[in-house]
Amino acid sequence: MTGSASAATVRHLLNLSDIGPGGLRRVLDQARARKQARHGLPQGAPDGDAPLAGHVLASLFEKPSTRTRISFEIAMRQLGGSALTLSAADLQLGRGETIEDTARVFSGFVDAVMIRANRHSDVEAFAACATIPVLNGLTDVSHPCQIVADLMTVEDHAGRKVDGMQWAWVGDGNNVLHSIIEAAGLLGFAVKAACPAGHEPDEGFVAAARARGASITIVRAPEDAVAGADVVVTDTWISMGQSDNEERRAAFQPYQVNPMLMALARPAALFLHCLPAHRGEEVTESVIDGPQSVVWDEAANRVHAQKALLLWALGRIS
Repeated sequence: MTGSASAATVRHLLNLSDIGPGGLRRVLDQARARKQARHGLPQGAPDGDAPLAGHVLASLFEKPSTRTRISFEIAMRQLGGSALTLSAADLQLGRGETIEDTARVFSGFVDAVMIRANRHSDVEAFAACATIPVLNGLTDVSHPCQIVADLMTVEDHAGRKVDGMQWAWVGDGNNVLHSIIEAAGLLGFAVKAACPAGHEPDEGFVAAARARGASITIVRAPEDAVAGADVVVTDTWISMGQSDNEERRAAFQPYQVNPMLMALARPAALFLHCLPAHRGEEVTESVIDGPQSVVWDEAANRVHAQKALLLWALGRIS
């Protein structure tokens, strides 16, 4: 056997549902505890217990990255381990080696793999052949690592758990929304998503969250989604690789998050954006730089979220 875990016990994080409700709450508790324990330490100093000393994470990128790349590298350093950051184009993947063979090779070299991929099916294929944990750093289907940081940020600023909150989504029914919907099913908050016709979230994610008892509502008007919301979330209208730019801009123009829209949410409502933001498109400068915006804490919390997820994947969190 290669790698650090047997195929029977390996933990993959392909979607948030892989963690389960109890696991997700424990991940959030771990992320918060580790953040608090680092008060006053420089970013490169390891945590006192250095729980992943000697461990190596390989981060494999098919797409450009800022927050995902930096947060996983710093997360491994703080946990006492090390990270390799690799571009798929620089590996034999770029010359025709199969996903499956690459997974088998990685399993003999490192202790875990994070993949930021174009296609979710490629991450699934990699995980199916890996004997080490595989974490989804972003695919076209979901973005679980981001949403753990989002949940942590909201709870930190609201001073309470997300259970029972009302989240509003404005824009494309994309991978980020899919993971928010999954989180709603796991932790018991409601989501109202305003999406243009033809840009709704995948019904499978909606149905699964509803089956867990979550209230998931898809509407057309942004005002209907945001009214009374505790949290307002949006994302770029045009993701990497999409080519119908002008058509999408026309369809999404009424979905801009601006001060008039935010005024419909609760007075203490928080604004989230996973970044990068296209200022003046999906969100105005006055909102993203305004007092309700917590996007910079949201970005910084990626480090603490990744640390907890790595510990979960490597069996240090039950």
